[in-house]
This record gives sequence, C-alpha cells and structure tokens, in this order.
Amino acid sequence: MNPENPGEHPARLRVGVVGAGRVGTALAVALGRAGHQVVAASAVSDASVRRVTRNLPGAAIMQPPDVVAAADLVLLAVPDDVLPGLVAGLAATGAAFEGRLVAHVSGRHGLAVLDPAVRAGALPLALHPVMTFTGRPDDIDKLAGISFGVTAPGSLRPVAEALVVEIGGEPVFIADEERDLYHAALAIGANYLVTLVVQAADLLRDAGVAQPARMLGPLLSAALDNALRLGDAALTGPVARGDAETVASHIRALRADAPEILPAYLALARLTADRAVAAGTLSAPDAQRLLGVLGGAPR
Repeated sequence: MNPENPGEHPARLRVGVVGAGRVGTALAVALGRAGHQVVAASAVSDASVRRVTRNLPGAAIMQPPDVVAAADLVLLAVPDDVLPGLVAGLAATGAAFEGRLVAHVSGRHGLAVLDPAVRAGALPLALHPVMTFTGRPDDIDKLAGISFGVTAPGSLRPVAEALVVEIGGEPVFIADEERDLYHAALAIGANYLVTLVVQAADLLRDAGVAQPARMLGPLLSAALDNALRLGDAALTGPVARGDAETVASHIRALRADAPEILPAYLALARLTADRAVAAGTLSAPDAQRLLGVLGGAPR
C-alpha cells in the first residue's frame, strides 16, 4: 500500500509499535499474522523488552521517533492520559509523520489527539479493540470477532475497516464527538463489572462461602446472557420486585459488615429501581416504599 493513497486496500505494511504493552503487542502480532511486517517497537520496562523479544522477534527495539521513521503504519499503544503528550512530543521533535498511517488504540480519544501528527503529514486513525487484555498468549485469540471502536476521516474509513477486518475484528464507526460517552459505556460495562464481581465474591467469603467463584459463575453467566438478550426485562431480585424489607435487611448487613460498600449498593439500587419503573416491572407504590428505604439509609 502507498499510505499517500488512502483509498487503496492496506496491503503489506511495515508496522511500528510505540508502547509494547498488552494491547499494542497483541495487535502487532495479529497484524503480523495478517501478512504485515512488524519492523520496530519501543519498549522501556524490562517486561516490555521481554514481551517484544518473545512475541515480535522480527522487530527492532528503538526509540519512538525511530519507530515512526521505520514504519508505514505506526500504532500508538500507550495509556489514554499519556497519548496527548506523546503525540505532541513526537511532533515537536520532528518525527517523520509525513505520509504515514498513525493509529492510536485509545478508547477515550478520537482524532483530535493526533492533530500535531496530522499537521506534520500523518494520516490519522483511532482503532480501539473492545476487549480486555491480560498479557497472556491467548490475548491474540481474543481479537477474533470482537468489535473495534473506529474513528477515521472519510477518506481513510476503507483503510481502517480493512485493517480491522484483516485481524479478525468488526469495525464499528464512532463519531469523534461521541468517544467519551462510548468509552464511559465500556468502562461501566467491563471495568466496573470486575469490581462488582470481586466485591460480591469477597462478601460471600465473609459470609462463609468457601468457593465464591463456583457459586457466582452460573448466576453471573445467566444474568449477563439475559441482560444482553432481554435488556431491562432481565431485571430480577428484591429491587426489581419492590421487596423493600429485603433491601432494608441488605442495608443493615452492609452497614454492619462492609460499610464502604453501602454507597455503591444504594446508588445501584436507585438506578435499578428507576429502570424497573420505566420498564413497567415495578409499580409506583412499590417503588415509593423502596425509595423510602433507600432514602432513609446514610449515603
């Protein structure tokens, strides 16, 4: 591919990775399997150096400006809050962005964060894999069939789409101005789910359950499946039923044994009640009794 002709299908590209963490490494390996050549990577920590050596044996370890110069496609795979400074710094030091595809993998950011590189001639893409990565070898396999939140200029949409499809993903185009909302939704759905599950396991352990994961696994799997298929119709439990006395008993138990959890319980209970009322599964009188209990609890 000639990166200066963005209408072309992205044939064999030289790929450079700035930030050889879990995400950057997994995407680079996937691009290599798709026929591209991973030629360079930046790695600072010992763990990153080992990750490059193990997973990207054909990649030279270089400083970020040299990675940019060596590549046709530059993957910027650094934390969200680090990305603006990285792009601005590379542009300020004269990194060779001209004619190169520059793709970041941040969920939060759209194209604006790449403006310094674009002013230097870069072709910008935002390619965010909607998946969690652990640094294990099966991270690459997780890319098959997942969605990518893609933001790209109109002329580069075919390139972005082709790159995502090549590595087994499904491109979902997100408007630049909606990236923050998009990313907040994913954080609520995935990051906070982990917090809730681990907290539930801790409470079960405190209640004397020896194997919380074994107890929770079938329940959580069914709840997730129902939620994805049925939406608010999947709501169950004491809040959705309007069982105010049961909710009051939860509040008493949490206040006594896990007071740090009580504000989150109350907030989630109120949100669940609102959704149940809107869905017609919780009557107004039951909701009033429930909200009275929730309102009377200390926040």
